[in-house]
Amino acid sequence: MAATFDASSRRPAGGSDHAPADRLWAALRREAGAALRAEPELTALIWPVVLARTGFEDAVAYRVSSRLDCPFLSGDTIRDGFAEALAADPAIGAGLRRDANAVIERDPAVERLLDPVLYFKGFHALQAHRLAHWLWSVGRRDFALSLQSRASEVFQVDIHPGARIGSGVMLDHATGFIAGETVVIEDDVSILHGVVLGGTGTGRGDRHPKIRHGSMLGAGAQIFGAIEVGACSRVAAGSLVVHDVPPCATVAGVPARVVGSGGSSEPSRVMDQQLNEAAYTASGYVI
Repeated sequence: MAATFDASSRRPAGGSDHAPADRLWAALRREAGAALRAEPELTALIWPVVLARTGFEDAVAYRVSSRLDCPFLSGDTIRDGFAEALAADPAIGAGLRRDANAVIERDPAVERLLDPVLYFKGFHALQAHRLAHWLWSVGRRDFALSLQSRASEVFQVDIHPGARIGSGVMLDHATGFIAGETVVIEDDVSILHGVVLGGTGTGRGDRHPKIRHGSMLGAGAQIFGAIEVGACSRVAAGSLVVHDVPPCATVAGVPARVVGSGGSSEPSRVMDQQLNEAAYTASGYVI
């Protein structure tokens, strides 16, 4: 593991989600320098994204903007939007930092900050949404919807700009994730690919799920309606959830029902997706 990280915590040295800005940025620059020395052929990727930037937020904004650049929405326009949003709302920068730390903490295949910053579309999609949500909240809705449309095309992740997403969120693999307009995702949630947070019917108003902190949503979970997935709960892969999920519970099945406890104090951090056969059989759920 890179020397800039504490192997026991899988977070930047110092162990805090709110590491000083210079420490996080210095770690990213060291990793970029090492990668460039090992793979000089990648100069055109690594140099402009990291080594030519002024800070961690600037690097993330540049990478996301470059990936989304297209004839109807230029990378320069998106970068200008990021700069304006970051200056207006410090929570955007804090959120993207905690999202990066979440990847380091929870993905055992990742040992560098450089990986999500350069390569991970789930991380990139979340940061594009942070900008789109800010644009939506200040009334720039056409810009927000254009950004949503482009991000959906590039990342295969479709998050309505009105959705509210906390920090320390990880979209693992991310392909096929969908979140509707009135979705709320609190802090420290982990979501795997193919998850849908959808509404029901054509009614307006609050019509989408609320995912409380510390929860984990397994691959392909489908969650519909203005229901609540309680704090520190787990939704098993492939489940169909149409009713509230209690806090600290595991639900599974079609339709989903409670089949056990959440398995840990914060399932989103542990990422345990295995089923306890004895407990589930005792609950009446057939594996």
